[in-house]
Amino acid sequence: MMLNTPMSKLVANAVMFQIGWFACVLGGTGPWLLVPMAILCVHFFWISSWAAEGKLVVTVVLAGAAIDSFLMQMGVFEFPGESKLVPLWLAVLWAMLALTLNHCLAWTARPLWLASLLGAISGPLSYFAGAALADVSLPMEPLPTFLILAAVWAITFPLLHGFAHIYRQQWLVKQMAQKK
Repeated sequence: MMLNTPMSKLVANAVMFQIGWFACVLGGTGPWLLVPMAILCVHFFWISSWAAEGKLVVTVVLAGAAIDSFLMQMGVFEFPGESKLVPLWLAVLWAMLALTLNHCLAWTARPLWLASLLGAISGPLSYFAGAALADVSLPMEPLPTFLILAAVWAITFPLLHGFAHIYRQQWLVKQMAQKK
């Protein structure tokens, strides 16, 4: 069947990420969050499994929410309200990113400098695009904001790929042990 080829799953993974990104950014904390929740379900039933990638998703969400909460406290970006933590839609966006690390973005993991370079470029661009579409303000000047986000993402993206690699290896070892 055509939908079960590795290439079709990679394309679906990339498309679902983009749909999830827009649903989170444009929909905020409303019913639009059902879209990324549905994407998570489709991913775990068709592309991968919770057993294979659940630990990665939880790790990325916790790390990402902590990083963004820190950046928010440092004044890099602001959300409406008085919360000390990032809004739920931004944490869910991190889950969407986690779904790509072993799939459509796996190619960005090696060499390490590539992951760092792509993180330094794509991370800030994603924040600027999200801020333009969502109710997020970037109170600092654009250049310092970009440079701070570039530095954070130059470290974060390779780190996330490192988690993906470690957890994937752990899962493979576990699978091999179960077959014996």
